[in-house]
Amino acid sequence: MEAGKIWGFVLWLIVGGLLIALGISAFFAKKEVGFFSNVKPLPMRDVKAYNRAVGKLFIVYGILFAALGLPLLFQNPAFILLSILGVVAETIGTMAVYILVIQNKYERK
Repeated sequence: MEAGKIWGFVLWLIVGGLLIALGISAFFAKKEVGFFSNVKPLPMRDVKAYNRAVGKLFIVYGILFAALGLPLLFQNPAFILLSILGVVAETIGTMAVYILVIQNKYERK
């Protein structure tokens, strides 16, 4: 196996680990955590439950992100497309879950 593929996979795992760490920090935050960057979070009714839901979402996102890096280890370069398209689908799905489920459930109206 090439060293470049291993380094690419290790970097992919580091990013996945950072996403998991972000989820853990969101899980224990005292104020509302932001989901989208550079966007102030909306006021939520139950901040603790909201932060736990967002934290779980980020942890699951990080685990799936790391798992989608596995095709980088194979010899066929076409598998890289599987990783890229998988992350795109995962990101869109995560945003949909946040907006349709978490935000609607905890937003102060």
